[in-house]
Amino acid sequence: MADLYSQLGVARGADEADIKKAYRKLAKELHPDRNKDNPKATERFSKVTQAYDILTDKDKRAQYDRGEIDEDGNPKAPFGYGQGGPRPGAGGGPFGGGFGRGPGGGDFHAGEEVDLSEMFEGLFGGGGGGRRGGFAGGAFGGRRQAPPARGADTGYRLSVPFEDAAALKQQRVVLSGGKTIDIKLPKGVEDGTKIRLSGQGQEGPGGAGDAIVTISIAPHRFFRREGDDVRLDLPISLDEAVLGAKVKVPTVDGAVMLSVPKGSSSGKVLRLKGKGFHAKDGKRGDQLVTLMIDIPADDSELEAFVQGWSRRGKGNPRAGLGV
Repeated sequence: MADLYSQLGVARGADEADIKKAYRKLAKELHPDRNKDNPKATERFSKVTQAYDILTDKDKRAQYDRGEIDEDGNPKAPFGYGQGGPRPGAGGGPFGGGFGRGPGGGDFHAGEEVDLSEMFEGLFGGGGGGRRGGFAGGAFGGRRQAPPARGADTGYRLSVPFEDAAALKQQRVVLSGGKTIDIKLPKGVEDGTKIRLSGQGQEGPGGAGDAIVTISIAPHRFFRREGDDVRLDLPISLDEAVLGAKVKVPTVDGAVMLSVPKGSSSGKVLRLKGKGFHAKDGKRGDQLVTLMIDIPADDSELEAFVQGWSRRGKGNPRAGLGV
């Protein structure tokens, strides 16, 4: 398997900005929605996503660079096992085929029956209770073999519309094999939230790994998130500000009617309860609406009115600024 840097097409010393740039380019090219008839592209999309997730995690990247974990994020076997070190039946060691040294110091050869219990006792200080000459007893004290390894986890990134994230609307994920799964967004969801789908990763001797879905909340053209609240700048007309009015306002749950108080100024903030994001404790934030008076350009009627209207004697609106 190619190393994670090669999968993303970046140098080993690349900074996080370069890694993100490379991933965005590849994700756009390989996304399953654009390659429905190309399973290889979908498989590569999964691999570059997993590479991105490891290399943008400071701790995991350091572990990978030190050779402590592999490209799937799994710990590497210790003492070189499986990496060219001694292994059962490989020769050259006490358990190898060919020849080695017997318990009494003499040579033994392949095919000979040898009682290994004395060797284990010499190496590990003895220990009884089990049958002699086997891994199940003697020096190992009845220790069982490790269970077969599960398959590797598979990483995905899911872009969620702003309104869907706020309202916790169900989302659909397309897995690398083409399978689609509907998932529920958790309370407190934010950029970088990870959702684990049990048994939806790669197959292995001990069963399938998991799918790890990383959430990315798409920006909105007029909503802004502030903690669990949603911010909105709302244009209103001069007459609505002066006389007061009921106006329609967009929210993440759909449009609602809002009462603009008489004599409102630009910058006044009105609150719509429960129209924000869901917090982890289940409570929901609000929508904060900032009024912005929209003055039309080249309105002769308005200009004539202002020319005949004087603020003399009505106070200086900038007095609070000391000017």
